[in-house]
Formats: sequence, C-alpha cells, structure tokens
Amino acid sequence: MAKIKGFRVRNFKSLKDVTLGKLWDHQKSEPLTPLTAVIGKNGVGKSTLFDAFGFLADCLKNGVEEACYASGRGGFGKIRSQGQSKPIEFEVYYKEDGNARPITYELSIDLDDMGRPYVLKERLRQRRKGQSWGRPFSFLVMESGKGVVWKGELEGVDEDRNDFDLSGLMKSSTKEESNKTEVVELDDNRRLGIATLGSLKQHPRISAFRRFIEGWYLSYFTPDAARSLPLAGPQKHLNIHGDNLGNVVQFMEREHPKRFQNILHRIADKVPGVNKIDTEKTNDGRLLLRFNDKGFQDPFYSQQMSDGTLKVFAYLLLLEDPSPPPFLCIEEPENGLYHKLSETLAQEFREHATGRKDGSQIFVTTHQPYFVDALDPDEVWILEKGNDGFSTIKRASDIQFVQNMVDEGQPLGALWYSDYLDAR
Repeated sequence: MAKIKGFRVRNFKSLKDVTLGKLWDHQKSEPLTPLTAVIGKNGVGKSTLFDAFGFLADCLKNGVEEACYASGRGGFGKIRSQGQSKPIEFEVYYKEDGNARPITYELSIDLDDMGRPYVLKERLRQRRKGQSWGRPFSFLVMESGKGVVWKGELEGVDEDRNDFDLSGLMKSSTKEESNKTEVVELDDNRRLGIATLGSLKQHPRISAFRRFIEGWYLSYFTPDAARSLPLAGPQKHLNIHGDNLGNVVQFMEREHPKRFQNILHRIADKVPGVNKIDTEKTNDGRLLLRFNDKGFQDPFYSQQMSDGTLKVFAYLLLLEDPSPPPFLCIEEPENGLYHKLSETLAQEFREHATGRKDGSQIFVTTHQPYFVDALDPDEVWILEKGNDGFSTIKRASDIQFVQNMVDEGQPLGALWYSDYLDAR
C-alpha cells in the first residue's frame, strides 16, 4: 500500500513552514514511519496540522474555494498565515508499493484578481528509471488551470532547467500533436488538475495519486454520533463520525465473521465484561447496537455504554476493515479512555501499520504521555510555538539526549511529562 514519506506545508494558519519526513530535495532526512504521532501542548498547532491533511483532501473533492470554507475554516483569509502574502503551499512525497519510484505532488493556492482562491500552480514529479540523484522530472505542470501532462509512464520534463518555458512547451506540443504530451486547460481554475486528469485511463500515475488522496480517512469520531439510531442495512466502512457503527457491525457479522470474532476477543481483553456485540433491528427499521455483559442477562445498548468503550470498539473495528484506507488520521484518540488503555491503543495502531501488508499508515495527534510511552523516538514529532507565534517541529529521535535516555530504558512519555522533550 502507498505510504507518505514526507509532507510539507507553508503559510497555512500557524504552519508558516513545517516539514515532516523526507522530500525529494531533503533526501538525507528519514521518511515518516508507518505510525507517526505528533505531540505538544494545547495551542501549538496539532489540530492545524491534522486539518492540513483534511484541507488537501477537501481541495481534491470539492475544489479550493469550497475547501477554504469547509469545516468552519472561514475562507482563504482566515487560513493563510497571519502577515503572509505568499500562496498556501503543500508538498506530498509518497511512494506506491514495491519498487515504484517516489512521486512528489506540489500545490500552490492564491487569490485571483477578484479575491477568489484558485490553483496558482500544480505539479507532479518523479525521477527517471535508474536516476538516484538530481531533480525529478515533472510529468504534470499546470499554472492557473493551463499546462502540459505526459501520458502513461513517460518520464516528463526538467522544469527546473534555466530555459524552461511552459507557454513554449504548450505551443510545441500542440504543433506536434505529440503522443507523449497533452496540452490541458481546465474550465475552472479552482479545481485541481489531478481531480480531472486522475479520472482518465491514459494517466495512470495521476490516477494512482488521486486514488491515494481520495482514500485518506480523517477520523472525527464522537461517541454521541455512535449512539445514534441509523436505518438498518450493512455498510462496508466506518464513516468519519462513526454514526454508522451498527451498520458496519452488521456487515462484519455477515461477511467477515472471523474478523469480527477477533475484534470481540480483543475487546474482551481490554474492556472487562463485554463478551458479545451484535445488532437488533427495531420495528421502524432502525438499528440498535447492543453489548452483552457476562454478569447480566439483558444486553446494554450503545446509548448506555461509556465513551471509552465505544471509542475502543470503533477504532478496533476500523483497524479490522478488510480494505483499510491507505492513510488514517486520528486526533487525540485517547480522549475518554482509561489511561492504561492509551498505551494498548498505541500498540494496536503500530501492529496494524507494520504487521499487515495492506495496513494503513497511521498519523495521530496526542497529548497523552501514556500513549507516547508505547512509541519509539523516530515515531514521535514534537510541535511547539516559536517566538514569532508560528509552529516549529522536530523529531524526538533527533534530540540526542532523548534518544540516549530511551536507549537506557526511560519511557518516552515519561520524558515528555518531565519536560525533557524540547523541539528547540
């Protein structure tokens, strides 16, 4: 399954310039791990970093203008870093399975003359076969909705050469009716080029990247949503709020009974007393999720279960998805959990991310030391606010003292609790 090796965001709220992992021009940096956790105090930008992934996914789905207003963001002026006039920029460095060469996606969003957000620039790059160093070659180059795309698996062009001229390249491609390149112009420069071109069979690399972004799952699970009464009917995947929890149980019971039993066994180990979970259909077609406790004859329904029990169940159900998302983001999964369950949950996340060939890459924000105790320094990033009010970030393993203390057997979460982790 595809994995993000590195991610960079500029001029997005408090993230004036933040980089995690490895980029095409930062090859000496270590890539992001299958499980990545970002820690920090309240107000340092953890939620903003989480939302950066959500914003990029919304841009693909709905266009950049709608993304600026979605989820209460308040428009471009609210999300561009204060005092900055440059575009909002994203860079994703990712790699498909096997021996695939990494691909870099770059996106710049700015305001047009009418004050509307639009896609200023969009680019996909990949190194040529056998090329282990130097600049990757662009196979999609677009500016203000116009550009050139290379068909199939053809290499592309060195856009960074001194004599590169996009307008000249567009003219020459039109004249030659080239089998290699295609001139493209979108009728709406507020839509991403990968959204349109990624649906065409002749652009497999763009299609793969579009599917990758579309597959991202950002969890906004709330126990109250899971206590709702949805209409009966099996559903394959848990939605972002978790209000179809019972529907997914229906599906798993019917289609994947062994997987579902595995979930029950794991829940029984973590939540004492629960020995059976199933569904009940009401006369008006609603669906009740019920939990059987060993000590009681009558079941408890989801409306009566604790927030922590519902959360653990939802996350384990999500991890047992037969076709899990390639990238899974969860903000503060420890909220509402008994503190010792936090460490267990971290171990479950790592086992999923590293133990399954098709396991999701998992990105978590947290402020729970017990959760961090289960992690390695290379899995943890420390986010802080700089003196200028913008966020700074550093990997825990890059702090030599911290790495030495963990090597000596000190838990990472305890070091954080004792203020030994300092990104500056």
